[in-house]
Amino acid sequence: MARAATATINIEAFRHNYRLAKSLARSAKAVAIIKADAYGHGAIKMAYALENEADAFGVACIEEAVELREAGIQKPILLLEGFFSADELQTISELNLWCAVHSLEQIDALANTKLINPIHVWLKMDSGMHRLGVMPKEYRSAFARLNQLEQVAEVVLMTHFANADNIGCPITAQQMQCFDEVTHDLNAPISIANSAATLGYENARRQFQRPGIMLYGATPFSNPHPIADQLQPVMSLTSEIIAIREVPAGEGVGYSHRYVCNQPTLVGTVAMGYADGYPRHAKDGTPVMVNGQRTALIGRVSMDMLTVDLTQVTGAQVGSKVELWGDSLAAAEVATYCDTIPYTLFTGVTRRVHKRYINE
Repeated sequence: MARAATATINIEAFRHNYRLAKSLARSAKAVAIIKADAYGHGAIKMAYALENEADAFGVACIEEAVELREAGIQKPILLLEGFFSADELQTISELNLWCAVHSLEQIDALANTKLINPIHVWLKMDSGMHRLGVMPKEYRSAFARLNQLEQVAEVVLMTHFANADNIGCPITAQQMQCFDEVTHDLNAPISIANSAATLGYENARRQFQRPGIMLYGATPFSNPHPIADQLQPVMSLTSEIIAIREVPAGEGVGYSHRYVCNQPTLVGTVAMGYADGYPRHAKDGTPVMVNGQRTALIGRVSMDMLTVDLTQVTGAQVGSKVELWGDSLAAAEVATYCDTIPYTLFTGVTRRVHKRYINE
């Protein structure tokens, strides 16, 4: 029998979450962000799932876009990091990709390159994230120059929020004000809303939304939110109990005996470890579901296995199903016990975990 470590991907839940994003701004479009192999869910499969309804797809780099084009995806694909060298521009033109531009040097490179077809440019402003983007004082002139280039088909105005997942934080309002003051009279579509802004800021929902983590059913917020709570989890990471033993009080479990039993404990060993993508730094007490019952991780996660407390789990036996996150246990909750975020949980799942797609 094959090792039971499996990531079950619910395609219909993925579609539901995209439709939720679209419903929040019915007259707007939504770029489905499927970079990093669709956050570990499988970019080609997720693109196929939305090929008939997505307005566009977003990836990080040209390699990810080429993979989608070679798989037959015809919808527009946005390169969120733009191009890294001028020699990529011909491929961007030939494949009809949309391309972020975030520096004056990139505009120079574009102006000095002869293209078969003009490309759609998404001009990024650094409104306060201070990672990528043309500075506000240079943005209008950059926009004007792009509009004069024969290499450019259309310009979309964009920025990215640093703290939209912290609703009520003044930084988001400051960034939006900065962007709007600079662009208020520029005649071009606008895209400023990531998942958090799409869900939490009505005034950020402009002509193009850019939903990412929400598509995979994980809330970007640390607290309940009436719209985010409608998201459906897409990935369920599961495995099985492969061994059970009774450990006396005072005995340690796992490497370094990080966890010491304070009472006689029924310990279950699960076929799941950090080589599968489950975080090694998960703390004792991290929630785990066994036979549909909530229990906890005990002991340090090892490469191929982890251990859980089965003392209060009814009917636990070798072969019992274990859910590490998914339909019954939110990835966002698990992430808090690992001092991380759902993004790293999803993208960290390794290739030896079997992927199973349902509701296609």
